[in-house]
Amino acid sequence: MEARMQGKVQQLSDSNRRIMEADAAPPLRVYQAWKGSNIFFLGGRLIFGPDVRSLIATVCLIVIPVIVFAAVVPRQLAHGYQNQIGGWVASVSIIFTAYILVLLLLTSGRDPGIVPRNAHPPEPEDIGESSNSSDWPGGQHGSAGLPLTKDVIVNGVIVKVKYCHTCMLYRPPRCSHCSICNNCVERFDHHCPWVGQCIGKRNYRFFLMFVSSATVLCIYVFAFCWVNIGKIMDTHDCKLGRAILKSPISAVLMLYTFVAVWFVGGLTSFHLYLISTNQTTYENFRYRYDRRTNPYNRGAVQNFIETLCSRIPNSRNNFRAKAKEDSAAFTSSLSMGRVLSPPKMSMDLEMGTKRQAVAMEDMEDIHSQIGSSMRLEQCGTEPPHLVGRKGSSEIASDIGTFAEEFGMEGRFTERKKIERYRNDNP
Repeated sequence: MEARMQGKVQQLSDSNRRIMEADAAPPLRVYQAWKGSNIFFLGGRLIFGPDVRSLIATVCLIVIPVIVFAAVVPRQLAHGYQNQIGGWVASVSIIFTAYILVLLLLTSGRDPGIVPRNAHPPEPEDIGESSNSSDWPGGQHGSAGLPLTKDVIVNGVIVKVKYCHTCMLYRPPRCSHCSICNNCVERFDHHCPWVGQCIGKRNYRFFLMFVSSATVLCIYVFAFCWVNIGKIMDTHDCKLGRAILKSPISAVLMLYTFVAVWFVGGLTSFHLYLISTNQTTYENFRYRYDRRTNPYNRGAVQNFIETLCSRIPNSRNNFRAKAKEDSAAFTSSLSMGRVLSPPKMSMDLEMGTKRQAVAMEDMEDIHSQIGSSMRLEQCGTEPPHLVGRKGSSEIASDIGTFAEEFGMEGRFTERKKIERYRNDNP
């Protein structure tokens, strides 16, 4: 019995300590309670995808060839000319590379257009009459009675939007859920592993500028390496093979940029085609708008203006704001759109009366056990296994100290007097 009482006291003490620590802990920020797979830096100022490490490889593929080019090729070019062409060639390549790295950071380190997820599914009556459950087998509805799709009208064309079980919302048109970042992204284009981020409404323009600028850089390096090889052939009156042996760095850079330009150049050309028809990569591979009407196509000129010249909307997420209590304390995800019951509250931190009432009930339970133990001592029937341990009077003293922590010493002292009177007058 004594061991049980000691365990009860220790449990109450630990619970009180945890409550005090929770009261003193600073509130969580949104990026700290974020349910997606993103990685944040600088206190939530930069947001990356979970594959942010791929950025290291991308930066190395850009920077290392440019360093080698700027250190070798311009110096060889300067020997054959009276002006300072070598210095200009090196300076332009370095400045242009810095510009490309800034575009890379703007592409990978910003919110691509994440749609904030809901804490609860929408109410079925809020969906409207345009809902459609025909995509469910047998016309069934999803969890919480929600249909899988509903119809919206875009430029006079009916477009189906799907319900996202993870984010608990109906995705806006052109929005899709990225399985890598675990977010719904507006105007989702694709998830690019080379930049470690989703490409969406808020960073698509910077992505296009990045790949097109990388294409120009490859052409620039290839052109001046070819000029250097040609200068060596004219200076030494030799053929191509011998000129390559005299400047192998130029030959290696030419081969590297020739291969790279097919990748970044092809990507640039493909996205220029997508812009001209107002498609995303996801829509092009999934819906094939060339076989049916594209509700977003406004003509090539208007499509380019909309994509490249329109204002970039502000982020719908304030990652540095204080997280709401439901998202900060209950961060468990929802499975397949099914609402999980909230965790049982052990104690209301905002209501001291509830905390005191719960503690008082436990105190009365402990004190009743102490009274029983004291009566055992008086009768001489204390179990043998309790001999040699802390007496009941010492435990009562510990509980009295514990009662003072809860501000209940008055009620506890009164209860002790009553028990003492009962023991003295059986």
